[in-house]
Amino acid sequence: MLGEDMVRKNFAVALALALTLLGAGCHESTPGVAAAAPAEPVVAQPSTPAPKADPIIVSGPLVVEHEVDVDAQHDGIVASIAVEPGQRVRAGALLAQLDDRQITANLEAARARTRSIEADLKNWEAEAKVMQSDYDRAQKMWDAEIITKEQLEHAKFKAESETWDILRVKELLNDARQTERSLELDLEKTRITAPFDSLVARRYVRAGQQVAKGDRLFWVTAEAPLRLRFTLPEKYLGRLHKGQQVPLVSPDVPDDKHVAKVIEVSPVVDPASGTVEILVEVVGTSGQLRPGMTASVRLDNLQ
Repeated sequence: MLGEDMVRKNFAVALALALTLLGAGCHESTPGVAAAAPAEPVVAQPSTPAPKADPIIVSGPLVVEHEVDVDAQHDGIVASIAVEPGQRVRAGALLAQLDDRQITANLEAARARTRSIEADLKNWEAEAKVMQSDYDRAQKMWDAEIITKEQLEHAKFKAESETWDILRVKELLNDARQTERSLELDLEKTRITAPFDSLVARRYVRAGQQVAKGDRLFWVTAEAPLRLRFTLPEKYLGRLHKGQQVPLVSPDVPDDKHVAKVIEVSPVVDPASGTVEILVEVVGTSGQLRPGMTASVRLDNLQ
């Protein structure tokens, strides 16, 4: 009985030792499993929109196509002034009148000379018909052997002479008519007129003043259509096109909003500045805008 108890005791000790060793091996493998923790799920981030390009603001003076200084085309004394600044006039309306008495007298003399040469020409043409009739009669008499050869040739040369005289007088008449026309143009130049429908912006002369050819007399300007000319760097070539519309505003009348249309885009780049010239025109009525005001246009999405 004692031997069996010893065997059982030894078997229990061996079993306990085996279980102890087995538990130790499982315990050492557990940390490796715990280290391999599952990865956290990836959350998709929303894409950030690309920042918008800043708009380009360009400014400049408003201009009109028809805006000129009216200069004197003839020397003379200002006889009268017909308009004042701020007055609207039609094309061809009288702005001022130069003293035209001398030119008028010269023109009347030229017209009299023209009439005299015209009468002289008619006289020569009548003489030529007489000479031609004499030559025809001499030819018949020569055929009838009534006159000599010399008499026939004399009648012939007289008829030819009259023909050349007619040509000479015709040239004199043409010269007289051209002189008359020249004086008519000079007389016309004494009338200072508006070149187009316009507003008289400034007057530079007064009645009784002596002026010379080329002196400024008036400044006249149209009031519409208003335009703005500006330049952009060459990298923007092709970004603006004819017909494209852009907002326009003037700091002088900030509440007056307008739209401008691109009417001209330079096809070339200015080599000196590396810029492209753009011309826009105000669409519709001009409102409170006036030529010479500073205006700005806003250009979006040119990047």
